Amino acid sequence: MAAVRELLAEGRFHESTVEEVADRAGISRATLYQHFRSRLELVDAICDSFAVNPALLTVRSSVELEDPDAALAETISNTVGFWVSEDRVLGELYGAAAIDPAASDLVERQRADRRSEMVRLVRHLRRAGRLRPELSERRALAIVMLLTSYETYRELRAELPEREIAKTLQDAARSELLA
Repeated sequence: MAAVRELLAEGRFHESTVEEVADRAGISRATLYQHFRSRLELVDAICDSFAVNPALLTVRSSVELEDPDAALAETISNTVGFWVSEDRVLGELYGAAAIDPAASDLVERQRADRRSEMVRLVRHLRRAGRLRPELSERRALAIVMLLTSYETYRELRAELPEREIAKTLQDAARSELLA
């Protein structure tokens, strides 16, 4: 997995072969094939590694904080923390999603996972009476998905210092979502 991450960070994974991954990992091609039958399975394993990323685990727990305002602020902050922690890998995967089915599948699974967490957050805000009354859950979810997307993070990263990204997104979330 370290070899795949290195190749992704270098922007070389999508042009590399399974043999190159094995060489980078210091194992034989046969050994690699015993664990991963294809490049798709290598990308799947990267996706699985995201599930245990401490930054992502904090996103999952912050959604359910008792204080709904804190849940919103912490979820956004922790989502940015996840993007920061995996930026080198995700930048390559998101960039390749248009041409590589393995990367596209990973991006879609990641979005679906994030969406399920954001649904929980929006419902928490609604139950607590914190969503603006005129805002449907569907629209609130669309706003939260926009504010927590990797693409939004990348746009802001190009314009703002890292320490200001979460604050900017938190301010936008409070302005657009909260009563």
